[in-house]
Formats: sequence, C-alpha cells, structure tokens
Amino acid sequence: MVVRQIPRPQEKTRGGIISGLKPTPASKISKTMRHAILGAGGVGGLMGASLVHAGDAVTMVVRAESVEQYPKQLHLESPFGNFTVDVGVVAEVPAVDVLWLTVKATQLESALAALKNPNAVGSIVPLLNGIDHIAELRGKYGRERVIPATIAGEMERVSPGHFVHRSPFARLNISSAGRALLGTTLDELQKIGFACRFIDDEPTLMWGKLVFLAPFALSTTAANKNVGEIFADPEWSALGEACVREACAVAIAEAAKVDADAVLGAARAMPGNMRSSMQKDVERHNPPELDAIAGPILRGAQRHGIAVPVTEKLVAGVEQRAGLTKRLAGDSGLNFFTDRTRKIS
Repeated sequence: MVVRQIPRPQEKTRGGIISGLKPTPASKISKTMRHAILGAGGVGGLMGASLVHAGDAVTMVVRAESVEQYPKQLHLESPFGNFTVDVGVVAEVPAVDVLWLTVKATQLESALAALKNPNAVGSIVPLLNGIDHIAELRGKYGRERVIPATIAGEMERVSPGHFVHRSPFARLNISSAGRALLGTTLDELQKIGFACRFIDDEPTLMWGKLVFLAPFALSTTAANKNVGEIFADPEWSALGEACVREACAVAIAEAAKVDADAVLGAARAMPGNMRSSMQKDVERHNPPELDAIAGPILRGAQRHGIAVPVTEKLVAGVEQRAGLTKRLAGDSGLNFFTDRTRKIS
C-alpha cells in the first residue's frame, strides 16, 4: 500500500496550511484526512465513528492480541444518530495526519508503546482527562506536534466496536494551534451534532474542563450517586459546590479564566442520570483516574497556598470506595493526597 507523506511546510491539507515541515507535491496529497485512534474505549469509539461519518479515514489501534478479532466496523448509538462505519484495525500507529489519544490517563504510558514511529504522525491530539499529560507528551514528541484538546460527554464501549454516546452533548475544545489542520474536520463534526471550539488560551482550555470534571467525578464516585441525586441531597450538593469553588480558585491562580458560578450552572443543567467515568471505573474494579483528575488541583493548591479541604475529603471518599487507601499511600507516589483515612461524614 502506498501512503502519502505527512504534511510538510506550506503543504495544503483539508484543514489549511501546516508550517514547519517540508513540501509534498500536490499530486500526492489525499483529499481526506487520515486519523488513527489510540484507545478503543468510549471516547475513541465516538471519535472514530464520527470522523468516518464526517468523511475522513480512520484506523483503530488496538492491542496486538486483539487485531484479528476486532471488528472492522464501528457501530455508534448516539443522540446524533445511529450509524455503522468501516475502519482499519492495526496494532501499531500507522502514518497518519492526526493521532487521537483516547486512552485512560492510567493507561497512557503502556499505550504509547504502539507509537513506534512518531515522525510518521503529523499531529497528536490527546483527549485524556487532566492536564499533566500535555507536558509529558511534549517532552516525548515535541511541543509543535502536540495539540492540546478536551472532550466532555458521557460515552462508553459496550462491546468491541460497539459504542453508546449517552449524553445529549459532546463538547470538543481544541487549542487554536490546531485550527489550520483541524478547522474543516471540526466543521464536519459540528454538522453531526458536536459542539466544537478553538480556544486561544491554553490554561483556560485545560482547566476549563477540569474545574467541571473533578467535582463531578469525585462527588458522584465518593457518594455513588448520579448527578441528579447529588443535587437532590443537600449535604452532597454543598460538597460538590465547594469542590467547584476550590477547583476554580486553583485554576485562576494557574492563569485560567474560569467562573465558579458558570460552572455550577452548567452542572445543574446536566441530565440528572449522568454518571462519571470514574464512578464506573470504581464499580468495575478498575483503577480510577485520581492522579489525573484530582492531582492538578491538589498540587496547584499546594503551590499557591490555597486550602482545598473539600477536594481532599472527596478524594479520601473515592479512595475508600475503591479500596485504594493503602495502595495509594504506600506504592503509587501520589504523595499530594493528605489524610487518606478520613471518611466522608
């Protein structure tokens, strides 16, 4: 199979012009964008199926032992429509214009073993929870190659190749550094039903999701309640609101532009039956993404001298429900957590 070169300086792509690389003859440029999805969970399934539905080519990167059995079609059930699309399936990241990282934060290091040839990838767009992975990826693959992004919504894999998008929304925000490459792609995703934005300010992009996600994930998991049940319970609702305000205080100290009242308004507008991925991980006895989701808030609070007692309390509640107190305290190096033995009162 002949594969065209990755875009070079001043090479026109479907999304615009990418700088900093060597030109490729126009006769060799494909009209469709080539995407790889590393992480075949809920987010990866939604993105893979939607990108193909929007007219691009997608290859799913799965574990080597799963390649032969993995379906060559993705089926998505979504408020945006139900559809089935054809995809490629491989064990190593191929030459593509965009690599979307859609693994759990706890799986990132092992998943990157599938990226054998980073130079064959034009850009890397991580859709992981948290913030710290951006610096890690830039350290490995270069600042210009990594385009920060976030996605919000409830989606999950129900079986290999079969995905359900449960929330009535999917919000995809990407750094403005990716506008030239991904502008047309985001236009097509918006036609499907996504809400997409390019954001100039990187701290606001990354913290803007975290100040919403962390209180939602921590409170629903610690309480084992969905969003509606949290807001219906005065004590848990107060804890969730306090966690939002603590997270926003840290985010503002980190130069992000966030507003706690706006975050709370958006949380109250969520469907009452929404549940967090952290909550589902704990129910399935999978490691929760505590370091990725709570870590930046607790470490940032320590740097800036900001008290975050409710966040610490909710973290302790998640650890207790997940049976992680001794393991996290002793093995993992997550030494920013304090008073792990404290229970939710």
